[in-house]
Order: sequence, then C-alpha cells, then structure tokens
Amino acid sequence: MKKVIKHIYFLMLLVVLLPSCMNEPAVQPNTFKGNFVSLWQIIDTKYCYLDYKHINWDSIHSVYASKVDTVKKELTFFNLMGNMLAELKDGHVNLYSDFNASRYWKWFTDYPSNFSSALIGNSRYLGSNYLIAGPFHYAIIASGKVGYIYYQSFEDGFSNSNVAYMMNYFTNCKGLIIDVRNNGGGSLDYSKQLASYFFKVETVTGYMRHKTGNGHSDFSSPVEIKTPADKNIQWQRPVMILTNRMSFSATNDFVNRMKESPNGIIVGDKTGGGGGLPLSSELPNGWLVRFSSSPMYDAQMQSTEFGIDPDYPVALSATDQANGIDTIIEKAVALIK
Repeated sequence: MKKVIKHIYFLMLLVVLLPSCMNEPAVQPNTFKGNFVSLWQIIDTKYCYLDYKHINWDSIHSVYASKVDTVKKELTFFNLMGNMLAELKDGHVNLYSDFNASRYWKWFTDYPSNFSSALIGNSRYLGSNYLIAGPFHYAIIASGKVGYIYYQSFEDGFSNSNVAYMMNYFTNCKGLIIDVRNNGGGSLDYSKQLASYFFKVETVTGYMRHKTGNGHSDFSSPVEIKTPADKNIQWQRPVMILTNRMSFSATNDFVNRMKESPNGIIVGDKTGGGGGLPLSSELPNGWLVRFSSSPMYDAQMQSTEFGIDPDYPVALSATDQANGIDTIIEKAVALIK
C-alpha cells in the first residue's frame, strides 16, 4: 500500500507551462475557516476535472462550510477537509500534514483485484529462479515460447542495458508479456522510455491540455504527447500488456502509449485511470494539497482519467487460482501462440 499512497509522479516529466491568465487566490488567515477557504479556492481555480466529472463545487462549499464552524480540533478539521477532497473521486488528490495524508482509494477498492503475487511466483511463471534486471523480474514461460516480465512500479528506474539483456534473453520467444498489474505508477519518463522499445517510429500517442485561467474549463489547445522509437532496441513481435484496476497514473500512461504500438495488445481489466498531471499548493497552515491540474487524453482525444479498456477483457478465475493458474497470463499466452 505504501506505493499506492505515494503514487506516483514525483519523478515525472517536466511540463512547459503555457502563458496563463490564472490569478492566485487571496491569502487567507491561518484559521480553520481560512484554511478551508484556501483549499476550496485552490480546487475551484486549479483542479482540471470539475466540469468533466460534473461536480458542483459551489454546492460542496455550502455543505462543508457549515461543518467547519463546529470544528474544534486539528485532526477533526483534517478529516473534514479530506472528506471534501474525496468528493472529487480522484486518486491523485491528497492532503498532506505532519500527522496524516488523506487519500481516495475507491478507484481500485470497489473492483476485483485480478492479481495474485503468489500466482505469478509459482513455478508455472516466475518460479524461484527468475532473473532480475533492474526493477524487472523476468523468465521464459509456456515451454520456452513466451517471455514474461513483471514490473512493480514506475518509481523504479532502469537502463537500456537492462532491457537489451532481457530482449536478447527472449530471442527465441514468439512473444512477450509485460505485466503491470498492481503497478501504481511513478515516473512518466520511465513510462515513455519503456514504451519506446516497442515503436518503429516516433508516434503521437496522446494529448495534454494546460489550465489557462481560473474558470473550470479554461484550457489551452491540446498539446501532442509523442512516444519516441528507441534507436537500438526495438521488439517487433507481439507484446501483451497485462492490466488491472491498480494499474494507475504513470502505468495508465504506459498502457495508453502501448495502445498505439504496432504489436501491443492490452489484456486483463480496465486500468485505474489517473489521467491528470498533478501539482501541489500550500495552505496557510503549511499543509500541502496535491491535485490533478492538466488533463491527459489518448490519441483519439478521449480522456484517460477513468481508465483504459483492455483489448481483451479477462478476469482472474477463482477455479484457475485454486489450481495455481493465472487466467490473465494464460489468455496472453494463448494470444501469442
């Protein structure tokens, strides 16, 4: 859960900010009321999904403003503000204090997990003699026909040498599986780098818009997000990307890029989303609020905030699981074979 709480973007790509007409909200006093007003205004002017999610932020102000007047303790106030932020239903929104961090987890807790670390660790898949290259755990499965890679977090960096060795190891395989289930995200740089090994030419794989004013729908024109093609490493056989609801944030970005790759196929469950680029602001009392500031889209200009559908929806079967079989991996193997 630590990686879920942290997720995710602390090492993300630098964003070139467009000229903005946004005005900073007036500085509020360091009181419960002042901090509430400051937090509400930050979301009102900077959060990017209020209109997209049909959230009536003015109505939410009315509900929580009346509750603030009755608060006496700091922890009670923190929990109240955390509950207000949870109205956004966004895993990228957090309130950080010295004693707690608020978080919204229903983006994955309300769904089947479709993943078991015990399953991928059995002898049918990784087993006990798997290889390790940087953050990647990998092995050859399916009677030598398929390469399998598990990548736990895009917070963990890797080198071209790590990937080149794995690709060489899989030379005789018909296809490759990259399992990013339960990968809560991390760096968009690593997302772009990993995807680059599966493209023949630089490709527009999505778009981003930047906030340009305080209005809920004040955005720039879409800016292209491109995935480069690595000059030296190019996997040109089938590659299956395994996903579940905990494939979030930078992992969501990776899946979005791989949708546009020549040989990429998405297998498993819908990803958890997290399509907004986060920023942080400080309240008068020193607490930090993180929020989605710039919406991201796929190559067809569809929002990725609520997740990405797989090409082949597959759920983990309880019967298979009892027999040591991962239904989602087996579907990917069948597609390759």
